[in-house]
Amino acid sequence: MAEIQSPLPGVFYRRPGPDKDPYVQEGDRVETGQVIGMVEIMKQFTEIHTDASGTLESFAVEDSAMVSPGDTIAVVVEG
Repeated sequence: MAEIQSPLPGVFYRRPGPDKDPYVQEGDRVETGQVIGMVEIMKQFTEIHTDASGTLESFAVEDSAMVSPGDTIAVVVEG
């Protein structure tokens, strides 16, 4: 199991825009380096990538929630 953590403080978004589909859903297969969301701070957007391949088991934060550095964003079950 791998936890994907926020590298910086800000607001976590699961989709690239309000009218866009989420990058991934819980239960989706993800590959190392795949974008699963982004963190916005002061109009700067940083993509959040997986560092493991497997199944995205769950998001630990809601869409549009505040995150701090080191907060777990999502959990990937490797395999």
